[in-house]
Amino acid sequence: MPLAPDQTAEIAAQRAARAETRRATVPALEEMLYHPHPVLDHGFVRVVDYMGDDGAIVQAARVSYGRGTRKVSEDEGLIRYLMRHRHTTPFEMCEIKYHVKLPIFVARQWIRHRMANVNEYSARYSILDREFYLPAPEHLAAQSATNRQGRGDLLTGEEAALVLDLLRADAARCHDHYLAMLNESEDGAPRDPARRGLARELARMNLTLNTYTQWYWKTDLHNLLHFLALRADAHAQYEIRAYAEAMLDTVEAWVPMAARAFRDYRLGAVTLSAPMLTVLRRMLAGERVEQGESGLSKREWAEFLAVVGAGEA
Repeated sequence: MPLAPDQTAEIAAQRAARAETRRATVPALEEMLYHPHPVLDHGFVRVVDYMGDDGAIVQAARVSYGRGTRKVSEDEGLIRYLMRHRHTTPFEMCEIKYHVKLPIFVARQWIRHRMANVNEYSARYSILDREFYLPAPEHLAAQSATNRQGRGDLLTGEEAALVLDLLRADAARCHDHYLAMLNESEDGAPRDPARRGLARELARMNLTLNTYTQWYWKTDLHNLLHFLALRADAHAQYEIRAYAEAMLDTVEAWVPMAARAFRDYRLGAVTLSAPMLTVLRRMLAGERVEQGESGLSKREWAEFLAVVGAGEA
């Protein structure tokens, strides 16, 4: 993910600047501030601003003026209580803003989370760079036979090579035609001074969904953790999961107590339905329970067994 010289200079200038503040700051996140964290082949995530810390969560929960004589362990205990019992409002007191570079198809999946302020790079006003996402060979997989929105076995050899060749050729050809319609050269000069280019807002429709776009994305911690619970999950599509995992690193630097509670009570936890809990209690009492008289569908039964590690009960 090489940065252009002007981007590198801008980041260096941002990191060199200093501002005096009375607001809470987090040294670990300050070290990450403005740095792009590479994701996929040309993408990145970088924190550009934030407000609050673990203390802000505690303060909001207690509606107090300061830490006083409380112990850090008491603060972490409160945060864990809030997370465990889904008292979400105190987590809304912390906010963070990211600059993200991502393929368009990932952005369209991401934007379904209607819980943030978003401002995206506009191809109505500017020309998109010639950068496309091409999956690494280990992420090329056939359609799953059991999951309509998932991947199955990896493609290898000629199958994988054909897919990569098609993705690369289609993206390059469409971008060539995009520039041709705009009457633009790669350096931004007109190809033919005597010819008018198509409006940018129309020419952009020819681009492939693996073309990279960028946006600024600002949200509060509660909504960010909800996003990460879904997108950092093993069942999420790999490409958006890669961004979620990079963002989770920033959360762990920013609010380490909340991040630990999130991993324990959300990301690493499971939810049992009332019928599942009934079956579990019957099993713990020594009863042998079969799917047919469990009250669970076959799919629920399989999910239940996977959670409790009961095998074929």
